[in-house]
Amino acid sequence: MGRVSQAAPHLSVEEVKTKLKAATSYWSRQKWLVIYNALVDPRPATEMALHAGISVASVHKLLSQYNRTGAEAIETPGKGGRHNYYLTLKQEQEFLAKFFEKAARGQVATANEIKIAYEELVGHTVHKTTIYRLLDRHKWRQIVPRPSHIKADPEAQAEFKKTSQN
Repeated sequence: MGRVSQAAPHLSVEEVKTKLKAATSYWSRQKWLVIYNALVDPRPATEMALHAGISVASVHKLLSQYNRTGAEAIETPGKGGRHNYYLTLKQEQEFLAKFFEKAARGQVATANEIKIAYEELVGHTVHKTTIYRLLDRHKWRQIVPRPSHIKADPEAQAEFKKTSQN
């Protein structure tokens, strides 16, 4: 029998139950389940891991973090997201507003022009993919007219030119 893993009483059992029921993601639910097990029925980490469906190392790490910091160890923002950015989404919208207005008037706003203005705003150079991701994030797409209609028949056009009166 291994060493019994326990959780510090940062929250009451009822509060942990409430958090467990309110958890929206799978991983958050698993974490609260481990804390609940450690509070209600302290036992070796191997048994808790088996019950929660996670690894023993995860149980040790989770309980260690919870015992040190409390509920903040469980309620982390998670993986992914925009952690490194020059401007917030609202600032980006305000920045692109003048280019949207320009496009609405029928003028062309190029990515290079937007890049130069963006670099002036943030105060240093940025890679061109930064601008393309910015435009993609705000649903800006490149619309280029075709040189000719896709259903055009060149032979019919040539025949029309011959028979039409100028």
